[in-house]
Amino acid sequence: MVMPVRTSTARRCLAGAAVLALTAVAGCGGGGGEDDGAAGSSCKPTSGKVTLQYWSWVPGMDRAVRVWNAEHPYVQVKLRTTPAGNAGTYQNLSNALKADKAPDLGQIEYDSLASFRLKGGLKNIQSCPQVAQAQPRFVDWTWSQVDFGAHGRDGVWAIPQDTGPMALYYRKDVFDKLHLKAPTTWAEYESDARVIKKAGKYITHFSQTDPNWFTGLLWQNKATLFERKGDAWKVTVDRPESRQVADYWQKLIDDKLVATDLQGFSPALYKAWNSGEVVTWISAAWGYSTIRDNAASTKGKWTVAPMPQWKEGDQRAGNWGGSTTAVLSGSKHPAEAAEFALWLNTDPEALAILNRSGGLYPAAKAGLTLPALRKPVGFYGDQKIFDVFKQASAEVDTDFTWGPTMTDTYRFLSDGTSDVTAGKGTLGDVLKRTAADSADSLRKQSLDVTR
Repeated sequence: MVMPVRTSTARRCLAGAAVLALTAVAGCGGGGGEDDGAAGSSCKPTSGKVTLQYWSWVPGMDRAVRVWNAEHPYVQVKLRTTPAGNAGTYQNLSNALKADKAPDLGQIEYDSLASFRLKGGLKNIQSCPQVAQAQPRFVDWTWSQVDFGAHGRDGVWAIPQDTGPMALYYRKDVFDKLHLKAPTTWAEYESDARVIKKAGKYITHFSQTDPNWFTGLLWQNKATLFERKGDAWKVTVDRPESRQVADYWQKLIDDKLVATDLQGFSPALYKAWNSGEVVTWISAAWGYSTIRDNAASTKGKWTVAPMPQWKEGDQRAGNWGGSTTAVLSGSKHPAEAAEFALWLNTDPEALAILNRSGGLYPAAKAGLTLPALRKPVGFYGDQKIFDVFKQASAEVDTDFTWGPTMTDTYRFLSDGTSDVTAGKGTLGDVLKRTAADSADSLRKQSLDVTR
């Protein structure tokens, strides 16, 4: 859900050049005061004991917080475990910000960060201790997501937490039985889907409720959804690269080669994995624990391979998900909150806990060399699956641009996809409508839209 506009002053500030570049202006935004403004704003530590409130949905986060609290007696963190972002956390954060009862820190995915910033919900933490110097510690494209690609000119609005480089999970036992190899191109994937369908199975499911998954497929094909044109935005949802992806999956849907009655992360999907009805999943690095924890009977039968490519020999990967740890605008302790956010996402013990318990694939460069990420994974037949994701991470397009109203864009995509899986219209139609509706959404936020 898009956060409600907090004040008319915030809207007027955002309507100026600052908003058009998503650059905060001192005095603009929701209740953050000058700390939300220019990069030079102060971020001084608080004297005395501090308690920080933090909302997150990552499994095992409580264990990482306990380690922090044991090591930092004067800065204690109280964790509230919440539903995943669009499943409830973002709406709850929106309500809390409106009521000036928001926590100090919140987990916010990369694609939703701009929406929260647009509404004045974030603090600029660039001047907080160690933040400005932290950029080299993170995978390059993740830092561009938290400073919005402005190379620090617009400030720093969160600390990268994890990423979601995508690959192909597939049932090797089924593929071997059907004399199939891991497809290296999307054309091969379609050919395999036809063989698998004749065997009474589906190659995968096409979910009605995962527009961010579909966006990951677009990302692989360099089909960015938005572009910046000076101080204006150009909506590029309906572009040739996007059409190529949409037409491809529409054909699979029309030919009944994919299951369209299974929602992502649902008991029905897990049952289909366990029974062998659905035999691949194009998913992110964190998906390894989703299959492991929900399809236990298939241990040893799955393998991970790179995403199929549009052209033979290409090396491109999409990204699905990934989050940040953001300091919210109402925090009275931004220095301590930023310190915790940096520790959480760079400390080796914290990174190991979040990978082991939460399935996170770290955004910190140091996290890519965690011992756990170099070991064979028993569930996947002792394959070193994270070698695949490490390579995929290096193949993610760093120029992908999120729009400032992604929550709206995702809703348009999700609603349209639900119609398609019900037999109404095509994915191409969805792209066209989403582009038009997204442009209207930008205009309603007083943002300039160009063709």
